[in-house]
Amino acid sequence: MNNFIYDIPTKVYFGQGQIVHLPELIQTCGSRVLLVYGGGSVKKTGLYDTITHLLRENGIEWQELSGVQSNPKIGSVREGVRLVREHQLDCVLAVGGGSTLDCSKAICAGVPYAGDPWELVLDRTKVQACLPLITVLTMAATGSEMDNIAVISNPETKDKRGFSSYGMYPRFSILDPVYTFTVPRSQTAAGTADIMSHIMESYFDQVRGASVQDGLSEALLKTCIQSAPVALAHPDDYEARANLMWAASLAINGLNSLGKNRAWTCHPLEHVLSAYYDITHGVGLAILTPRWMKHVLNEQTVDVFARFALNVWGVDPQLDCWTAAQQGIERLSVFFASMGLPMTLREVEIDESRLEEMAEKAAETDFSRAFVPLTREDILQIYRACL
Repeated sequence: MNNFIYDIPTKVYFGQGQIVHLPELIQTCGSRVLLVYGGGSVKKTGLYDTITHLLRENGIEWQELSGVQSNPKIGSVREGVRLVREHQLDCVLAVGGGSTLDCSKAICAGVPYAGDPWELVLDRTKVQACLPLITVLTMAATGSEMDNIAVISNPETKDKRGFSSYGMYPRFSILDPVYTFTVPRSQTAAGTADIMSHIMESYFDQVRGASVQDGLSEALLKTCIQSAPVALAHPDDYEARANLMWAASLAINGLNSLGKNRAWTCHPLEHVLSAYYDITHGVGLAILTPRWMKHVLNEQTVDVFARFALNVWGVDPQLDCWTAAQQGIERLSVFFASMGLPMTLREVEIDESRLEEMAEKAAETDFSRAFVPLTREDILQIYRACL
């Protein structure tokens, strides 16, 4: 196991009704806030009214940045930076899912920076300071409420990149599972695939012997497998939603990746797909992950896949390693399909016409420390297997 330092500054308020703490949390940062959200769902559910009522009652001034899209665009970040500077705001309040939170993190980093925010995405060492960020989560998926990573798209350059800095951790995050009751079925399914992918990116790693971390990963994966079908069948089941929400946070807050390389593979491959075609991130991961697993299953990796099959999916322990590994991969694919997720690129209107170009783009990522290093040809084979 590698050496590590674990330091998470985010204070989480988890559970029903925790929104009452919002005014006091904002007031630790100032009295003027940028309220960032996506589409109309926060207004339809009444959450927007609840929040603005709390702000108004407590003398907190706010400006709004609405319409943040999935796969958040650099244009929204630039507009948020402009609003904060123009109105001399003290902090950012992100209300929504991962896209809204990622956009808000980039805004917080962009405000103190003299240049264009896209420069920070390209080179995170340029992040000098960050505005305080508070989040109110409405969807269990990306874990952005408890990490310091923002993934931003640039439609002009067909780039989708993640960047991070310590100051980009949210100061406070309010996680009320009730706010996820109205998340559509398709988004719940895609969110679950994203949670599971975050876990597996650390689980399938060159570093072996991190038993605590791998045991946590297995427990989180089993929680997703148990809770997602319940949430899909009964959207207002509090326990299922709560378990998914907390699993999403723990999947990416560092606990299960400490001491490991954390050299992700499927996420960079998917980022290229959604940069080119703007597909839902979790959908792309569901399509890619089983194909990537089949591609990297070999003599050096079969033991990890066999453990995954045994401890996560409960395959017959009498099976040989190869058969167990193959069954584990198949069960993952069947599980994704059972949630109604598309399982081929053609189902999301991606054909072979740009696969070589996308493989070239994906190969710009350094995969040398990944579970199995990938070349451009490897990536192209994985993409083709997804058709």
